[in-house]
Amino acid sequence: MLNQEARQKQKNYWKTTASSYDRSISAVDRRFLASSRAWVGSRASGKTLEVAIGTGLNLDFYPPETDLFGLEFSRLMMQGALNKSPQLNLDVTYTQGDALALPYAEASFDSVVCTYALCGVEDERQALAEMQRVLKPGGRLLLADHIISSSFLVRVLQWLLELYSIPAHGEHFRRRPLLQLESLGFEVVEAERLSLGVIERVHARKKIDTSSTKFA
Repeated sequence: MLNQEARQKQKNYWKTTASSYDRSISAVDRRFLASSRAWVGSRASGKTLEVAIGTGLNLDFYPPETDLFGLEFSRLMMQGALNKSPQLNLDVTYTQGDALALPYAEASFDSVVCTYALCGVEDERQALAEMQRVLKPGGRLLLADHIISSSFLVRVLQWLLELYSIPAHGEHFRRRPLLQLESLGFEVVEAERLSLGVIERVHARKKIDTSSTKFA
């Protein structure tokens, strides 16, 4: 779990950012992020959980039949999503909660989505383990995030950015969630890197445990 000081910093950051978030990232989102939101959203199916739904920037990209659940740490960020979903004729069940301790039963969802948020959780491996737990066997994990670049010069810039961003509000620029997936029980189906390797989108499947299968 987040320590109390880090939790308070994140709460304060999102409290001051929530009302202007969509506007502040609109240019970057159109140029670099939105195509991966669409890539991820189009692959979701069935009962779907979006972890860190934020202000609902992915809502446009889900198939209309999606049974969508949204979890968000910040109540003020979640309000943005609450305002968007009726306009999109989406029925979404919202919950305020923590990605490190998802408030759902094991094997509850057909798909779990998380975009541009694992960079900001204290323990990305714990968050991914929680996503694995709530997915049904064979279920889809759909991720998009900014990660450590494939360019040395950009990696240096990312390191410099982290000197401020991690202590200020817990944002990491040099993570790569894909590298955690196999050991957590996922099979990677698709993965693509874009924009000097800074953006990565991943479609993985929760492995089905056949170790206890009995044969006559």
